[in-house]
Amino acid sequence: ALVTNEPGVLAQVAGMFAARGFNIDSLVVGRTETPELSRMTIVVNGDNNVLEQVRKQLQKLVPVVKVVDYKDVAFVERDLMLVQVSTTGPNGENRRTEIVELANLFRAKVVDVSNERLMIELSGPEDKIEAFVRLVQPFGVVELARTGVIAMPRGESTPGKTRRAVVATGAPGTSGTAGPGMDEGDLPPG
Repeated sequence: ALVTNEPGVLAQVAGMFAARGFNIDSLVVGRTETPELSRMTIVVNGDNNVLEQVRKQLQKLVPVVKVVDYKDVAFVERDLMLVQVSTTGPNGENRRTEIVELANLFRAKVVDVSNERLMIELSGPEDKIEAFVRLVQPFGVVELARTGVIAMPRGESTPGKTRRAVVATGAPGTSGTAGPGMDEGDLPPG
């Protein structure tokens, strides 16, 4: 959703989801190129009825300027993860080389090194992040943090995935509408 950039908007949106029993799989909020607006990317898993209710309820909130569903739109999604992995094996052996090789296979970056652990940064689609986590778990995950999914529609001529619902800023050809007092021309692209 495209929302006004003001205090309390996140709490309002989260409160609406909680009050209606909708489960949020991922929620990311960030500023846009328009200082008065923030982009809220909300991933919700559900059938078409649930997703339609989410859209309708979001559009009723005053700070929400525009709601668009990426369910049937080709889009690019990314998630960012930092994970600290133990480099010491069960018998005290150093497993640093194995972990670095695995990180390289996933095009991840080692961003911090200490005697007993590595911190690895990885971004990509959610399934790539999940696969990497499964593979490093046997080494010992010390700590893990993820940003959540962000998404943008692909260019109109580029085919891509339409895997699941990601509610976000309007994309060309979608049914999102500008909120009260907002001119469509003032909205950022996407």
